[in-house]
Amino acid sequence: MITLFGTLGPACARREVLRPMMAAGMDGVRLNLSHTTLKQSAPWLEELQAAAALEGVSPLLLVDLQGPELRLGELKEPLELRSGSRMVLGKEGLEVPECLLPHLEKGQQVLLDDGKVLLVVEMAAEGGAICRVEREGVVQSRKSVALPGVEVDSPALTAADLGNISLAKEFRVGGVMQPFVRGPQDLRALRMALQAVNAPDIKIYAKLENRRGIAQLESLLPEADEMVIARGDLGNAYPLWELIGVQKEAAALCRAAAKPFMVVTQMLASMEHSPVPTRAEVSDIFNAVLDGASSLMVTGETAVGHYPVEVMDYLAKTAAQALRWKGEHQA
Repeated sequence: MITLFGTLGPACARREVLRPMMAAGMDGVRLNLSHTTLKQSAPWLEELQAAAALEGVSPLLLVDLQGPELRLGELKEPLELRSGSRMVLGKEGLEVPECLLPHLEKGQQVLLDDGKVLLVVEMAAEGGAICRVEREGVVQSRKSVALPGVEVDSPALTAADLGNISLAKEFRVGGVMQPFVRGPQDLRALRMALQAVNAPDIKIYAKLENRRGIAQLESLLPEADEMVIARGDLGNAYPLWELIGVQKEAAALCRAAAKPFMVVTQMLASMEHSPVPTRAEVSDIFNAVLDGASSLMVTGETAVGHYPVEVMDYLAKTAAQALRWKGEHQA
């Protein structure tokens, strides 16, 4: 069996949408806490519980913490960046975490929103930098920031993370995703935080999103209940043409250790705007199952996409067909 996760968001957080998603095969739900809190999400979670009760199912609620991920500050409105234009990062410009500022040297690449937008530093100054837009796009509040080739130290758990962890049992959380795991100490910190609020049974999902996590994978395996091959930021840490090789190697290590693993990010990305996926996306899902994935997850496809029910239908049917094929051909 494979657990299929959708992501809760404005596109699907109503029982009349969640019920057919569950009927299609969704048996897990992710809530991204990078932009909200468990308390603020209470209306969505009430809809989730109501839909589950009506369907007679108990989907696993998985919360995705902020962790050490680096994000932009708040913007008054989305900002459209055009190729060749200039953008100031830091003081009097686009707000970025202070820990990034010393690393904004001339020539340094800056990836925004999982790499959708690419900047290059042209001039660094105290408290900020002037960057040239190399790959244009629209930037919104609280989107991710990454500096390829640079590892920035920050705490494993933020104050907001600890606040959400303290409410995990109250909101029936079944699993916690730790982003940007850098070593076993990050997962031990999360385990201790869960124990401190009397929630030791909540499962820990370790997200592989950087080179340090991949290098430390074998030491992470005993500390996590499930590994997560999170290809969004992992695709910022490695060139995209190397990414799938990294995914395959991580999957093989997990299989060898009998450690469950999840594959996530852009599995059905085209379905945010289309009722039908691409052949490449279906192939991606199929191959993740053949590689031994225990869970699959979609994110923006259900959170903000136009076809959340259709997304779950294609995800479930493709995963089921892959399992059948695997049983017939790889017995």
